[in-house]
Amino acid sequence: MPDRNLTDENRVPDHGHASTAGHIPQRHTPSPKHPAQDGPSNDPSAGSSDPNHATPDAPSNDPNSSPDHRNHAAPDDPDPSPGHPNHAAPDATPNDPHPRPDHPSHDDASSATPIPLRKQRDYRFLWAARTISITGSEVSKLAIPLTAVTLLAASPSQMGLLTAAASVPALVFGLQSGAIADRLTRHRPLMIACELVSCAAAATVPMAWLLGLLNVAWLITVALVIGTAGVLFRAANFPYVAAVAAPSQRTEAMAGLNASYSVASVSGPSLAGLLVQLFTAPLAVLAEALSFLTSALLLRAIRTPEKNEPATSRGMWNDVMEGLRTSVTHPALRALLGAGVTINFFAMAYTAIYMLYMVNTLNIPKPLIGALIALSGIGGILGAWVTARLSKRYGENRILLVSVLFFPIEILAVGLLTGPLWWKLSLLALTGTITGGIVVAFATCMGAITLRETSPELRGRVNATMTFAVQGVLALGGITGGILAEFIGLRPVILICAAGIALSAVWIWTSPLRPHRNRHPTHPAKPSSASSPPPSHAMNSLTALKRHTPR
Repeated sequence: MPDRNLTDENRVPDHGHASTAGHIPQRHTPSPKHPAQDGPSNDPSAGSSDPNHATPDAPSNDPNSSPDHRNHAAPDDPDPSPGHPNHAAPDATPNDPHPRPDHPSHDDASSATPIPLRKQRDYRFLWAARTISITGSEVSKLAIPLTAVTLLAASPSQMGLLTAAASVPALVFGLQSGAIADRLTRHRPLMIACELVSCAAAATVPMAWLLGLLNVAWLITVALVIGTAGVLFRAANFPYVAAVAAPSQRTEAMAGLNASYSVASVSGPSLAGLLVQLFTAPLAVLAEALSFLTSALLLRAIRTPEKNEPATSRGMWNDVMEGLRTSVTHPALRALLGAGVTINFFAMAYTAIYMLYMVNTLNIPKPLIGALIALSGIGGILGAWVTARLSKRYGENRILLVSVLFFPIEILAVGLLTGPLWWKLSLLALTGTITGGIVVAFATCMGAITLRETSPELRGRVNATMTFAVQGVLALGGITGGILAEFIGLRPVILICAAGIALSAVWIWTSPLRPHRNRHPTHPAKPSSASSPPPSHAMNSLTALKRHTPR
């Protein structure tokens, strides 16, 4: 990645910069004012971003702070170097009420608050790139099936293959993509290449239609290419966010990126319907191609330097197994994985029968069902805004637990709902909006803790493993919900789904992530290879992971 030229907007003093997970973790050279420490750092500024966290000369005993990081500094925090573009200098006074979560303050006298994300040029570019790309993909979700049905007279089996083609790459290449991402020194070039490949593939649809060459096999091939590029993009995008956002801002950054999906879910279907009406379905796919191209150009304009320490490869199979082993043996990661799989399984079982229940049991008018779904997207936008702020005050562990406790609220309300239409619509609108926010809150905190608990060398593989697992149960949940409804009815299945999702709270409550528990600190997951030394400090940055993977 070429070195970036600092702009006035992102320029900071030349005496230091905040840490980014994408940089090479290094041991810090002690300054004359700060003698070297022989053991792990006891600096509490490396702990939670909770404003009540203790100052450097008073170690924190707060049970609400992150248990795993009270005595360790962040491993992904490089030595200060001049002029990091997006982040303010790390020098802060000991009275700073918001200590940097990942900054090893035993090496520096002070640290200043980073520039707000909304004022950071590169983060704005990254957010805009994701939002535009995802919105374009929402257009194609309508345009491509309509093209197959209305213009190519696709059979039911062909439609099944076309639908499956979008998810097959995640199952085939999902785990390997994480291993590939962990081997990279820079992630942005791969992300740009994936967007350009997706752009070229999508552009062939309207071209083939104009030339009279378009058929269902062509659409399936395009779906496979775009899906594969999307898998690689997501594997690289997760660790790349750490290079753009300061550690203390990663939760807010990932909340904003999660909100991109909510924005797309609100605007995408309406835009798709308009484009199909004006230009026909095949030409509407051109909007997806243009969105990928725009995303690539925005990513190309990002100037933040990126230099990761690639993980030492021991072969693809061994690398993949290391990611799997870490995800299931690390207590906090295992709890996140279990909660995510539980939620997605029962949520998809509910989704499989949702439309039947709304139309046939609750008698909700069909046009209003779309409006209720859009309200969930609006709730997601609000949820991202609220989560970014509450996490600074209460910490991600508390927000995560609250989100899983309230996750079943909409499904339970739907399963018990009776009464006149106005009452049904009012309750569905309220609970749907709340659930949209809860979903984003859970996704944001899940990613925050994943980055906090995983060393940089394993982030790509751990993220790929979790994505593979939580997405892999979607098909199983949908099939189970449909079959079970055949035997016991729609309403009982919905109530079972609500109870099943509530079980996800058990994973969090019985894990080290439970707030207000006095426990011994644990260490972040580290590579097992002796030839690839782990970072020198324990991780404590709070950042976010996307709940859902569609592009």
